[in-house]
Amino acid sequence: MSSKTIFTSLAATSVGTLLMFGGIGVATASTDPSVADVQAIMTLAQAAPIELTHVHGLAYSTDGKQLLIPSHHGIAAYVDGQWSKMTGPKHDYMGFAATREALYSSGHPAAGSKLINPFGLIKSTDTGKTWRQLGLEGESDFHTLATSYETNAVYVLNYGPNSRMPQAGLYMTQTDGLAWTRATANGLKAKVNSLAVHPRDANVVAVGATDGLYLSRDAGNHFEPLVRSTQVLALWFDLDGEHLWVSSYANTPVLGRMDLKDGGVIEKIELPPLDEDAVAFIAQNPTRHEELAIATFKRSVYVSQDRGATWLQIAKGGTTLDK
Repeated sequence: MSSKTIFTSLAATSVGTLLMFGGIGVATASTDPSVADVQAIMTLAQAAPIELTHVHGLAYSTDGKQLLIPSHHGIAAYVDGQWSKMTGPKHDYMGFAATREALYSSGHPAAGSKLINPFGLIKSTDTGKTWRQLGLEGESDFHTLATSYETNAVYVLNYGPNSRMPQAGLYMTQTDGLAWTRATANGLKAKVNSLAVHPRDANVVAVGATDGLYLSRDAGNHFEPLVRSTQVLALWFDLDGEHLWVSSYANTPVLGRMDLKDGGVIEKIELPPLDEDAVAFIAQNPTRHEELAIATFKRSVYVSQDRGATWLQIAKGGTTLDK
């Protein structure tokens, strides 16, 4: 199957989508359940896997103990080999990205919430338990969003004008959304699939596009091509600041680690078997840089403890797998 065919069919489950949880229903009688009934229900609930109906992001908590996947009804977390639903509002999170200090996102309020839809830009400093709106609520929903891990700079791809962005385009804020700067994005012509920002230099931003990989060193005003004629799907700046992880697809899925200081040499990373699938999201553990997580377009999730030499599958086709 050609790359065009696979990603035409998968487009609806990638950049423009998110994740939904499945669960089990429990019938209740007119009388209070017994202690044994409650224990049985809890056991069943704990045993039931969380269904990742959509995946729309991937990030580690600041302490590196939790792998987080944003959802249509909250956040799923993988901790010590076990999946669970995070406490906190069950919002429809989009454009989910982490820094050392916070999580940033966009999206839509949960059913019954009094928050304005869409969110604009939101921020959490307690791993998603509570969120603060940073502006543009009721105006914009940013599906493509990336952060600089150490600086808290946020880049977004905006598809229409709003009260702080007079026109569509690539924008950056270093003031938690108070002020936005539009990049001229010279050199970009094809559809943008993904963004990544250098962990320490907010002016360095990478773009994965349908026709290749591009890098800017002036906050997105000018881009130079690093990889041509290849569909680049997902990007992640290694937290060492010297490498860029790149997911691409050209008849087969590819994951590579590019050396930004050595002429762009790319180390090919061996992927687990992917059946007409490819890497849609990449995340790195901030406390153990050898640990890497990937999520695919078909909602499978893998973790590596040795920088991609070996992989452990923790979700398959949207069904979570505990150790």
